[in-house]
Amino acid sequence: MSYSLRLAHLYPSNMSIYGDRGNVIALTQRSAWRGIELTVTAVEPGDDVDWASIDLAFFGGGQDSGQTLIAADLLERQGPGLRAAIEHGLVLLAICGGYQLLGHYFLTHSGERLPGLGVMDVHTVGGKQRLIGNSVVEASLDDGRWTVDGERPVVGRRSSVVRLVGFENHSGRTYHGPGVRSLGRVLAGHGDNGEDGVGGAVYRNIYGCYLHGSLLPKNPQLTDHLLGLALRRRYGPDAELAPLDASLELRAQQHMIERLAR
Repeated sequence: MSYSLRLAHLYPSNMSIYGDRGNVIALTQRSAWRGIELTVTAVEPGDDVDWASIDLAFFGGGQDSGQTLIAADLLERQGPGLRAAIEHGLVLLAICGGYQLLGHYFLTHSGERLPGLGVMDVHTVGGKQRLIGNSVVEASLDDGRWTVDGERPVVGRRSSVVRLVGFENHSGRTYHGPGVRSLGRVLAGHGDNGEDGVGGAVYRNIYGCYLHGSLLPKNPQLTDHLLGLALRRRYGPDAELAPLDASLELRAQQHMIERLAR
């Protein structure tokens, strides 16, 4: 069976710093190697999107000024359709600024309060000191298997633990509420706020974190995890990704993990 998927890249002109566009490239390439046609649509301010037709979304990082430019469009134009799609299992990866804007609000270091989409139970407060450096997060990934109404069946659920590597550069401190689960624990680096050892958050099929670098080329396990979630959402629980060699990527990943451990 041949598969095709649609990916929405949210605000690439304003929200794609520190190599974040590489995440879209990784999803596209690992799909192509499997014969999956992945169509990428850039979503800019003023665009209309049929979110019911979208399987994957990526929301990258941006400076405070970039977030300010797109915040109103995110809430007012994209908000209703995007929220509904998320509740129906849309697969979404959000990095840094994109992650912040999916929460309740971002209070910048200058005191400006940017309202977020509110789909993730997190909020962010700007700090004076930047949290910068390579990072490793030990993450728990499960296969989701959301039904149309958003309920997760118990039967067939599988989970795996992987170590994700990336590079963080943020002054915002993100704090979690009870409506999200932690993506994982920080083994090296600062994580979401530099205080509680938490790195990233998960709600339904949304994954948010501060790992730039780009994240997905360095972590093929997460790339394939997101593609697998999208395939099962579009084509049913029996849809599976074909095996694909990632030995070179995993060797590079392991080298960085061992380097940071030293």
